[in-house]
Amino acid sequence: MYQFDFTPVFQAFDTLLLGAWFTIQMSGMAMLLGLAVSILGAVGKDSGIKVINLIVDIYVELIRNTPFLVQIYFFFFGLPALGIRMSPNEAALFALTVNFGAYGTEIIRAGISAISRGQIEAAQAIGLSWLQVLRYVVMKPALRVVYPALTSQFIFLMLGSSVVSAISATDLTAAGNDLNSLTFASFEVYLVTTGIYLVMSIAFSMAFSLIGRTCFAYPVER
Repeated sequence: MYQFDFTPVFQAFDTLLLGAWFTIQMSGMAMLLGLAVSILGAVGKDSGIKVINLIVDIYVELIRNTPFLVQIYFFFFGLPALGIRMSPNEAALFALTVNFGAYGTEIIRAGISAISRGQIEAAQAIGLSWLQVLRYVVMKPALRVVYPALTSQFIFLMLGSSVVSAISATDLTAAGNDLNSLTFASFEVYLVTTGIYLVMSIAFSMAFSLIGRTCFAYPVER
């Protein structure tokens, strides 16, 4: 009979917490950078310029139709052949940003497509510049529409970031792997690691829900 013993795990619990904190930091940074890439990609896709459309299409299709693990290996092991060297953590952040940007481009583009053309023409008619139209008439309503999809994609990104442990990035999964190699308490280590991921997912879901109600709520009529 297997004797469950969580003592070694909780004795090194601070190691798992450090890994979890790095996962949060890395995922959050990748989301912010990836969101910027997504907005640029969506705007470029709807620009009507064929060259830009082609570049965005190639980028989106290439990333969405290749495994994330292969992308990480390419950035970490492949790019040094071209003289581009990154640490494991830098390669992990870059890969997560590129991956989120590709999926986010299509999500935000769907939100932009939901904006009525009449609203844009009306804004232009009253003298708003292109940037003002983009900021006040297009982007905020578009982000309101796709906000649930973006937050779901972020949580998926955070959970998928566990793959970066394959290149020795210091995330939660890597911390769990290191602890398991020291304690050989595989069941206990990965059960606790799973629980931490679950707590982070629920916490972010609640936080995003609060942010959505605060930033994207429709004004109350009086």
